[in-house]
Amino acid sequence: MTGDLETMAAQAIDPELLRLRESIDNFDAALIYLLAERFRCTQRVGELKARKGLPASDPGREARQIARLRNLAIDAKLDPDFAETFLTFVVKEVIRHHQTIAANHNAIEDRK
Repeated sequence: MTGDLETMAAQAIDPELLRLRESIDNFDAALIYLLAERFRCTQRVGELKARKGLPASDPGREARQIARLRNLAIDAKLDPDFAETFLTFVVKEVIRHHQTIAANHNAIEDRK
């Protein structure tokens, strides 16, 4: 336990460590806000798809996006496998939202 306290004290004193962690915290906040904005936009896409009777998933678009983001990751010196895993996770969540939107839209239409 004493070792943990010594490590915590050393980390709290190191100004470079504090500066780097503050930057990381700022990046994390920016990512959250960017994701929120992305999901607001995909929400509108889901509503449009539901009104037009389009499927929740577009495998062709998804494949193009993965290829595009893998290339962006390579350019940015980020592991492209990580970028693909991250995008795949986000897209699965978007598709789930689109399916829910479509089901709700269809339920409303059925009541008319």
